[in-house]
Amino acid sequence: MKLTIERAALLKSLAHVQSVVERRNTIPILSNVKLDGRAGTLSLNATDMDLDFIETVPADVSRPGAATAPAHTFYEIVRKLPEGSQVEIDYSAEDGQLTLRSGRSKFSLACLPVEDFPVLSGGDLPHNFTVTAAELKTLIDRTRFAISTEETRYYLNGIYLHGASGPNGDVLRAAATDGHRLARVEVTMPDGAAGMPGVIVPRKTVNEIRKLIDETEGEVAIALSETKIRFAFGGAVLTSKLIDGTFPDYERVIPADNDKHLEVDVKAFASAVDRVSAISTEKSRAIKLSVEKGAVTLSASSPESGSAVEEIEAAYGAAPLEIGFNSRYLLDILGQVEGETVHFAMADAASPTVVRDAAAGGAVYVLMPMRV
Repeated sequence: MKLTIERAALLKSLAHVQSVVERRNTIPILSNVKLDGRAGTLSLNATDMDLDFIETVPADVSRPGAATAPAHTFYEIVRKLPEGSQVEIDYSAEDGQLTLRSGRSKFSLACLPVEDFPVLSGGDLPHNFTVTAAELKTLIDRTRFAISTEETRYYLNGIYLHGASGPNGDVLRAAATDGHRLARVEVTMPDGAAGMPGVIVPRKTVNEIRKLIDETEGEVAIALSETKIRFAFGGAVLTSKLIDGTFPDYERVIPADNDKHLEVDVKAFASAVDRVSAISTEKSRAIKLSVEKGAVTLSASSPESGSAVEEIEAAYGAAPLEIGFNSRYLLDILGQVEGETVHFAMADAASPTVVRDAAAGGAVYVLMPMRV
């Protein structure tokens, strides 16, 4: 294989694919990126056996072929080359070395056989549909903060993507929960998604997709089966295994009859939560909300730091209520609110509270209170 490629194009693709590669691998080939030069293009492929990423970029290929190279080392070399330079990549099967030249620099990298590189992509994915990059960004951003990091409850370590019936017709819904908070958001059901199985997309896949969305403005093609999901946009294709487990029936934990309604300015409230929580202990992060007609008072205290109190205006007409929350969880939810106001529906100090964004009707958050 012999080809020439612009440093900027190569670096951008290498940055995408090498982030899939785990730093510590017991299988040596998984530390490598596969390079495949064909008529006018170079495709780069990396995998960790659960996630497979392929990106294709234009290149001047003088001798077609394929090779593998250590992903992180290759990325570091290209990153340190001068901007605007051309990179010549040459691989000869005789010596098993990949030679990289740019200007007066020359590097030789030890390669592993291409035949050892695992193939994860492919297979039949019967459910196909497209969503806009903006819709996919909404589904991810409004839910991923609630993904559980507890490995024992592995079925909560991702976003549950599924079809559902909404008040205005069928919707594509994303949900995530860690047992303390729940996030649910929906977009209009795309053509071709009806009848899809409910799937749990792993956290690492979600994070890799999210990085790529910022560089995409068009549509994202999604194909899935009960065990795999594939996202394709631009010259990039990401294929991932799904979490093999059953996501809990989260609808049961969304209370329908909470009758104490509080509405506050989201920016003022978030700033107050942030300030008051500076006093709360690192372990519990607890703050107390004392809600009464026309106002909400936030307070926190700890034996080491002292206490903090702040009052802000609020629309509230029910009986006075004191309720405690984890301030970090509360700020995570407030950070997703698009509108100027946020709406809380509460029952009592021990029951789940429903938080809604006035501007985004499809977004619902549930937060478990704390004892304070």
